[in-house]
Parts: sequence; structure tokens; C-alpha cells
Amino acid sequence: MAAAIHVKRDGEARVAMAASCPQGMRVVDNSAVSAEVARGRADGGISLDRVNSSTETPRFEPVTDADREMIREQLGRPPRALRAVAARCPSGHPSVVQTSPRLENGTPFPTLYYLTCSRLTSMVGTLEASGVMKEMTERLTTDPELAATYQRTHETYLAERDAIESLGTQVTAGGMPGRVKCLHVHLAHTLAVGPGVNPFGDETLAWVREQGWPTGDCAK
Repeated sequence: MAAAIHVKRDGEARVAMAASCPQGMRVVDNSAVSAEVARGRADGGISLDRVNSSTETPRFEPVTDADREMIREQLGRPPRALRAVAARCPSGHPSVVQTSPRLENGTPFPTLYYLTCSRLTSMVGTLEASGVMKEMTERLTTDPELAATYQRTHETYLAERDAIESLGTQVTAGGMPGRVKCLHVHLAHTLAVGPGVNPFGDETLAWVREQGWPTGDCAK
């Protein structure tokens, strides 16, 4: 049974059908911050301070030895190219890390924000299995406003990564800007930079909250 995903922009509720998506997502209003991001692109640049100003705490935290061990347990392998903890679950363990654009051996690693929380990765895997990414991608072809917002998402993601080290490519992550490929990437982006920047990350966050997150080890 299809469930409706409601995304609110500029005061209008737009509805798309997501095949087999469990329990429809909440309405997410991205208009205010998206407009600020667009205005921040003056002189060919993007205001990264404005992009991240929706967070009330300092953006990132240094990776402690305890964090590194927790991330190793979450991933089931030693973490690679760690730069910082970009977000934590309410309980305090890392949920998103910022990674370097290259691995320690120099291999390009274009994913800037990596979802580590085991509970969140499992929940997102369930959402992906519903077929919702196909529906999201189709919406990009029928909703010019959504497509424009997603293009800006791609540009801000690339600008942040290039500020660390340019990989000499326009490829970012998660299928941006033409399709939706990995909701883990999009949720990690939203958790790291705050709402209103990545529309599909916002929708994914709304869905995991509808499913009861934070629960278990993630809750306070």
C-alpha cells in the first residue's frame, strides 16, 4: 500500500506517493533556510556559515578515543579518514562523522558525512527497501522547485568538501543532483548541517522519527 510523503515548500503541501513506504512522513518545511542558502550564493560562492547556522551547538567535535572505539563497534571495522564527530544521538554516541575527502592511502572518498549509528542505519535500510528512492527520483523530474533545491544541496555539499580538499570532480554523494541513490548519505547530511538544506535528508529524518527514533541505545 502506497503512503504519501508530504513536503511543504513556500506554503504549499506537495504530495508524492512512495510505494510501500511504511507510515507516511511528516510535513517538512524547507522554504526558509533554502531561500537563505540561495541568497548566500552571491559572487559565485556559497555561505557555509549560513548553511550550518541552523544548529545551536558548535558544528563538530573532535573524535575522542572513546568515540573512535564506539564507531569501530558501530561499523564492525576500523573507521577510516575520520575528521570529526558531526552529530550524536541523544544518548551521546556518534551518529554521523565527517570524513576526509581522501582515505589515508590517498584514495578519493567523496562522502563527506557518514552515518554510523547502527540503529539509524538499520532503519534507513528498511526505508530504502520500500522503493521510496525511485519515487523520490521521479519527483525530481516533475517538481522543478524540488529539483532546484536538490541542485543547491549538491552545490553546498561540494563547496564544503572542496573547502577541505578538492577532488577535482563535481561528483558528490547520494546520487546528487540528478537522482536519489542512498538515504544513509542524505540523513547523515541533514543530521550534520541541520534541517532545510537537504530535502531528502529532512524527509528521511521525519520518517525515522515517525518510527519512534530515538529509542533504545539512542535515547537519553
